[in-house]
Amino acid sequence: MSETTATNHDIVIDVRGLTKSFGGRPVVKNLSMQVRRGQIYGFLGPNGSGKTTTIRMLCGLLTPDSGEGTCLGFDIRTQSDQIKRRVGYMTQRFSLYQDLSIRENLEFVARVFGVPDPAGAARAAIERLGLKGREKQLASELSGGWKQRLALGACILPSPDLLLLDEPTAGVDPKARREFWSEIHALAAEGLTVLVSTHYMDEAERCHEIAYIAYGKLLARGTVDEVVRAAGLTTWRVTGADLQNLAAALTATPGVDMVAPFGASLHVGGRDSAALERAIAPWQGDAGLNWTRDEATLEDVFIDLMGNATDNFQ
Repeated sequence: MSETTATNHDIVIDVRGLTKSFGGRPVVKNLSMQVRRGQIYGFLGPNGSGKTTTIRMLCGLLTPDSGEGTCLGFDIRTQSDQIKRRVGYMTQRFSLYQDLSIRENLEFVARVFGVPDPAGAARAAIERLGLKGREKQLASELSGGWKQRLALGACILPSPDLLLLDEPTAGVDPKARREFWSEIHALAAEGLTVLVSTHYMDEAERCHEIAYIAYGKLLARGTVDEVVRAAGLTTWRVTGADLQNLAAALTATPGVDMVAPFGASLHVGGRDSAALERAIAPWQGDAGLNWTRDEATLEDVFIDLMGNATDNFQ
């Protein structure tokens, strides 16, 4: 469903022109976005791109310098208290008590939020997130993946309407990441709306829609297929010897907009197909290189977008 056809009831986040600066440096610049109910919305971008600042403005922890909008139907400027009561926010840093056990942490969160039967709510969260048998283990003794499950359990205990996850799987092993995402999809299927920031491309592809932000500016949004198509990249894959020197030469060649190593090959892309063909023609006759037309990946698109973005520190 596009933004123009979604009804007000469908929209959980609807913000326009959000701008925020710190020390005179713009961190988020004129950002607009919509997130629909029950959707997993991927918020992508490199470190320092403004993702966390945007999330904090959405849930009322920061006031934008300019711009307006609503979250869960409440004004982000004037009704932040109402928003906070209905949002589960999982920060990048583990924020529960290290010297409490899993059960004690969850029961404490349940009491703080006034959840009926805190002990029963904690038991249900432990069961759902596969923490059974570890109830008495101290949070300080948990690995990154188990801490992640505990933090997610604490976020969903008060039954929020919106879950904000700020790079929740950073430093977590692939198996734990996959299990985490299975749970996120189960929650979304139950009607929970999820906004998750990440810089992992495989996680972006698990989202219903994505938005890409770089240096405070929103550069692309839509489904993964829509974002890849809109980029208009023509891509070639090349294998062979001395790819490092080839990459350096291609990067400096007009008509080549993106060069990235992928295992034992290079992805070479350009927005102007004819210009790209002319640029790579001198190397296509090299018997030591094998050139194959390929489909642009999401990572290709983001490398290209980053190459055309302006660093807000400069």
